[in-house]
Amino acid sequence: MFRDFKTIAFAVMLFVPILSVAAQNKETRMSGPAQNGVLIYSKNLTNLAEFYEKLFGMTITRETQDFISLDKDGFNLIVHVPPFEIPQESFSPVKLFLSVQNMEATRKEAIKLGGLAFDGEWSNPIFKVSNIADREGNHIQIREFKNANNGS
Repeated sequence: MFRDFKTIAFAVMLFVPILSVAAQNKETRMSGPAQNGVLIYSKNLTNLAEFYEKLFGMTITRETQDFISLDKDGFNLIVHVPPFEIPQESFSPVKLFLSVQNMEATRKEAIKLGGLAFDGEWSNPIFKVSNIADREGNHIQIREFKNANNGS
């Protein structure tokens, strides 16, 4: 019995620090805004977020009056209140968001490659965003992080 106890004690001493570091790394990874993911506009945040929680086992990582951020294995999905009345034609309530090093250069390159760059830029203390479209008109939000350590 003493031998079994020593084996269990050894295993605990070995694996607890490893699991603790893994948990800390996950917290660190999720501690800031997402670098890449999908944004879905919805007028009923909690209802749509619950759908993704229950169906795909996603976890809420942040919730505000304007959005709910969910995560599953590093994939980020943000359910966001529309910033304007969503037109039924020529607009998709689902939008990719991707981090870029240089927003202006990315906007110019999108146009050069046959896409579009839309007017407007929005900012918060961590990153600024603007919108582009690919060659087929799919909207993409691009994010440029203000602190070089947070960007991709």
